[in-house]
Formats: sequence, C-alpha cells, structure tokens
Amino acid sequence: MDREEVLCVTRSKGGLVRPCGQTPSGVVDLSVIDKLPVLRCNARTLHVFRDGPSDSDHAAMVLVRQALSKALVPYYPLAGRLLHSTTTGELQVSCTGEGVWFVEASANCTLDSVSCFEDVASIPSDKLLPLLEGGSEGAEPLILMQVTKFTCGGYVMGLIFCHSICDGMGAAQFLNAVGEFARGLDQLSVAPLWHRHFLPCESLTPKGFIASSSLLPPPMPNYILEQTNIDIPFHQINLLKQKFHQSTGGQTCSSFEIVAASLWSRRTRAINLSKDCQVKLVFFANCRHLLNPSLPKGFYGNCFFPVTITTYSEKLAQSSIDQVVQLIQEAKTRLPFEFHKWITNTNKKGDVIGEEEDPFAPPLVYTTLFISEWGRLGFNQVDYGHGPPVHVVPIQGSSIIPVGIVGSPPRPDKGIRLLTWCVEKDHQQPFLHNMTNLI
Repeated sequence: MDREEVLCVTRSKGGLVRPCGQTPSGVVDLSVIDKLPVLRCNARTLHVFRDGPSDSDHAAMVLVRQALSKALVPYYPLAGRLLHSTTTGELQVSCTGEGVWFVEASANCTLDSVSCFEDVASIPSDKLLPLLEGGSEGAEPLILMQVTKFTCGGYVMGLIFCHSICDGMGAAQFLNAVGEFARGLDQLSVAPLWHRHFLPCESLTPKGFIASSSLLPPPMPNYILEQTNIDIPFHQINLLKQKFHQSTGGQTCSSFEIVAASLWSRRTRAINLSKDCQVKLVFFANCRHLLNPSLPKGFYGNCFFPVTITTYSEKLAQSSIDQVVQLIQEAKTRLPFEFHKWITNTNKKGDVIGEEEDPFAPPLVYTTLFISEWGRLGFNQVDYGHGPPVHVVPIQGSSIIPVGIVGSPPRPDKGIRLLTWCVEKDHQQPFLHNMTNLI
C-alpha cells in the first residue's frame, strides 16, 4: 500500500490570521533584489514535527495560530498584500493588516506509518500544503500555512511563502519568531527590520546586462527530471575533505563545496554530453556582509547573488573532485567584485561595463545545474515548544530546471541529504552509480 492510500487528510475551512495588535498602515517599498522578476514566485516547504501538544486534538493549531498572530505585529508587512505603484509600476507592499492564510487539517494515521515522510519522492504534498479557497477576494496573502495534526500528536506544517518578500534566511527568521512566541517569550531575540533601501534603484535594470543564452547549447526538448534522494554521511564528507587537504598542500574546504563539486562533476559524467558542450553551475550566496555597511541584524528581505561557473563538459568530467572544489572556491573569491559590478554597473577600473549576461537570468536548460544550500538557513532550529522539526522538505518548483538542494537528513541521522531534480530517467541510474562511488 503506497503513502497516497495510507494518508487521508481532512481540511477545515481556511481563514485569515491577522496581527493581534495595532500595526502601521501605508505602502512600503521593496528592494532592488526583491523586485527581480525571477523572484515573483512562491517557495513551498513541509516542516515535520514528531511531537506536539498532547492535551487536545487542536492544541497544535491553536498554539501556532496564536503565535503567528503575535509575530505578525512586528512583522506587519507580511500581513499585507503586493501591489504595483500607480506612478512607477514597481512592486510594493501595502500594509493592510489583512493577515496570512491559515488552514487546520487532520490526518488519519501516525507519522511513523508514513516514516515521517523520509522518502521525499512519495510525499503527497498536495494534501499537506494549504489551498487558498476560491471565495477569497483581492490579492493573495503573502504567506499560506496549513497545520496537519497526526494521530500520534505530531504535525506537519505546510508553508507557501512569497519569495519577493523574503529569502530563505528571512523566512526562517520569521518562523523562529513565531516559535519564540509559541514558547512563551514576550520579546523576540531578533527584532525584525524592513530596511529595503540598501541598493540604488538603478540596479534594478542595469543597462550593461542582457539575458542571453545564444552562446549555450539549445534546451533539450521534452525532458522531465526525476527526483532522487542521496544521503552522504559525515564520515564520507570528512574523508573527502582530508583528501582535498592532502592534495592541495594544506588547503581547507567546506562540506557544501565538497557536495556541490561531487554533484556537478558526477551529474555531468552521467548525462554524457558532447565534449565541447558548455556547462554551468549556479549557486546562491548570501550578500548581507558584502554591503558597506553590512545589513543590520534582523533584516529579512532578499539579499543574495548568483555565483556562476562555466566550463566544458569534457574538462569537468575528467576533473577530480578536488579540482572542481578549487573551481568553486575561485568563483566564491570573485563574489564581492561580481556583486559590486552588478550594483554599480562598473568594472574594477570604474568604467561602465558593456553588455553582459544578466547574472540573475542564467539559461534554464539541461546543461545548467542550480544548487541551493538549505542546512544553514535556520529552518531546522525552529521550535514551537516541543522540539525542532525532524525533517524539513523543500517541494519541487519545476520539473524542467535541474536543481540540487543541500540539506540535512531526518533526525536523528547525521550528515548531508542531497535532494535532486537534475537528471531525466535515462540518466538516473548512471547518476546514482556515480554518486555512490565518490571515494
């Protein structure tokens, strides 16, 4: 019997949770990065909590709902709605205080009976993510949440977050605030700051950048990416780090660099491209510390920049993991310059740059691999009073954009869980074979 047949979820009627106190009204601007078209989408996640309040069937819902209402007072823009300025047409937030969408639900089984959704590929996410009812009028809420209580007392929080408002670190900061209120704190450990004017408005559409994929291979038609979980224990990662340390004469590297290098090189070997095919690796780096002055603690908007590495498939496939790690490290050292260039539209000499590919618009083709690091965002530390989640699951956004997400395995396991949607079916077995033979 598969998980779809085991799990039956009954939803209550959804409703809006508003701030529990008075909040400012008016319109607030978004940052240059917030307003990028690529971020006009929703991020979807599932947060699995093995333990919850045991005093009543609805205690978890009441606890989260009340804490959510409290958190929306200091985070009042999240209770508002997106709008376009009547004068400039730019995206803004109207602080209406309307609230966020909240759905209560119950499941007919225990979390153990579905293995705490350890197998991401078989999760019926449509049952665990919130639905916005058709009768809702006006603009869509910026946050939608569903809390599904299981018969064991645990629950799953399904979350849909507007990416134009927060990046992953910002969303985790908000959820941690909800958790602090749920645990009875009167004052947040981190006070939220909107602070969206940290970049000049001219950076929104830098004249020197163009979105172009003319130099890259054309997209592969009609492919569908297969979902694959790969768990890499810490001892294996540490062995690869030691090997890098020895082969480079004492240099060090991070777990993310090891995993990203392994995934990119092993995937490239598996998909068997022509030797002269150009391939790209893209990952997103936090840039809060690269601004002068650095963004203040409490900022919860988008502040990241794509790090892009381009090489040829033959060179990548023949490179060792150590050599690919060095490629990644070299690209990371260029991040401050590349970010500054995007902000100012100038090169190192201060000259205005000519036309270049827009870093926020890499080609969405089979030869471009996107990697995102989730383990350090803060989702795994959220605690509503009964311990952190045993599992945080990002839900696939697209079936045609090759993606790898570096996260954590379900507790109590240690190591790295690599969630991938990066190869089509014909390449899945060679890819898995390559990834299980890293050492």
